[in-house]
Amino acid sequence: MLITGAAGGMGRLYAERAVAEGAKAVILWDRDAAGLASTAAVLTQRAKGGTVITPFVVDIADLGAIAQTAQRVRTEVGDPDIVINNAGIIRGKLFWDHSSGDDIRPTMKINALAPMYITREFLPHMMTNGRRESRIVNIASAAGTLSNPRMSVYAASKAALIGWSDSLRLELAQQGYGQVKVTTVCPSYISTGMFDGARGPLFTPLMTPEYVVDRVWRAMLAGRPMLMMPWTVFLGRALRGTLPLPLWDRVARGFGVYRSMDDWVGREALAPEGIQLD
Repeated sequence: MLITGAAGGMGRLYAERAVAEGAKAVILWDRDAAGLASTAAVLTQRAKGGTVITPFVVDIADLGAIAQTAQRVRTEVGDPDIVINNAGIIRGKLFWDHSSGDDIRPTMKINALAPMYITREFLPHMMTNGRRESRIVNIASAAGTLSNPRMSVYAASKAALIGWSDSLRLELAQQGYGQVKVTTVCPSYISTGMFDGARGPLFTPLMTPEYVVDRVWRAMLAGRPMLMMPWTVFLGRALRGTLPLPLWDRVARGFGVYRSMDDWVGREALAPEGIQLD
């Protein structure tokens, strides 16, 4: 299993779950060298020889570094049968406050392009390793399903991730690679620190990281195509697709969707989702 953004937060929780369930090998990717070393040491101690923990320091905003690090993984560990594309970034700003492309490019690279590049590296093995079950989990966001002020670039990146992820699922099934299951995850706000100050819309409380990781893990094992949580995310998407736009805007305002990021003070940093974004 390979997990991106594994130095802390939710990435670390996924790794802990893998160790607890006896994974043969857990590959940790993150740009935070110190945090990654600390996480690897703790996990190795917990594994007690049952799971091989291998950390790789890599900044997935550097798309060239993905291919280089993937080659190291294949040489030193072997191709993973499970990839959890978990790392992400957010800048909670009005669009015109993104001062330059240097503020926009990282969001698109890390949230949308990096999962594609990482999956492209390891998908051939998953497709050709006989009928061995494989899994790809892409952590998107409810923001990719609904427009929201102060999340324009983030929403765009997650919408791109959702479109690619679910299309990949269909392509694999259509071409006879049903052993490779793709799960697209669309959560609302999670209480990780990355969304400090954000307010969940009506009937949409902030979820705990532990709850989300458990739900994602179960969906991954079951090969579930799409996981939206909580239930209001599915409802919002359905209403947005059904109601005329002016009426939907009124509903969204009434439920507090369009004000949910007004008081956001979360950290503007890579969310090795370890410091999860979603």
